[in-house]
Amino acid sequence: MSNVPADLKYTNSHEWIRNEGDGIVTIGITDHAQELLGDLVFVELPEVGASAETGSEIAVVESVKAASDVYSPLDGEVIEVNEALVDAPEQVNDSAYEDGWLLKLKLADAGALDALMNAEAYTAHAESEDH
Repeated sequence: MSNVPADLKYTNSHEWIRNEGDGIVTIGITDHAQELLGDLVFVELPEVGASAETGSEIAVVESVKAASDVYSPLDGEVIEVNEALVDAPEQVNDSAYEDGWLLKLKLADAGALDALMNAEAYTAHAESEDH
């Protein structure tokens, strides 16, 4: 199984969420997701100020194999996007949890984080999909 940091939260659709405090989270796609996609060639990010709704498309990542929607794990407002990915989408492949982050959200409800999967649950979910 790929790298699954214990300090993050996860979704069924392979997004990771880092709680930055003060109701702000950083979101990206998991190491497992980028492995499945292969080499990324394009990342489409939302506009700063856009509203995000749980389960709605928030970004798109494209690889040589396929395009894949990235879904917002929580309700909130986009307060920052990783502009470096426009010119260097491969950062998601190289560093999914650090340099390859996609966006930051100001959450509508910080308590909603509790409903997301922990690393152990996500690992079990990802492994079940692989079989």
